Amino acid sequence: MTHAGLDTDLDLAIDANQYLTFILGGEEYGLEILKVQEIKGHSGVTRMPNTPPHVKGVTNLRGAVVPIVDLRTKFALPEREYDKFTVFIIATVGTKIVGLVVDAVEDVVDIPAESVQPTPELATSLGGAYVRGLAQVGERLIALLDIDRIVGADVAALAAVA
Repeated sequence: MTHAGLDTDLDLAIDANQYLTFILGGEEYGLEILKVQEIKGHSGVTRMPNTPPHVKGVTNLRGAVVPIVDLRTKFALPEREYDKFTVFIIATVGTKIVGLVVDAVEDVVDIPAESVQPTPELATSLGGAYVRGLAQVGERLIALLDIDRIVGADVAALAAVA
């Protein structure tokens, strides 16, 4: 994929310029800060029947039922026990809210458009399906994720069941 092949969604993400970065399986990822509602520690998760393995269940967030998606499982990484260090990133996907389980939250970074490179064509594990682009921030290489592509179908399926 070349710069000319970047889609409009990437252009919109780049316009946001700020990303919440987090760690998952030893790698650093970023989400558009405008999609992030809040960050919270692990709280109880109620399992739901007939959901994909990466949808761990739902939690109550101030009276709203929020589906919880474990990004480790979604990205085929080894599972990890939830403990007091487990973090949920509460994010907006379309008009719905979803909780994303990650290993740790890093910080909020400004990423200028010229720092974002397209995802290499050979990247097959996440590839073009989930990664909008790669950003070099100092010595850090951050994969910028497309949360709508990652969990959009899951949120729609859960909404249909509810």
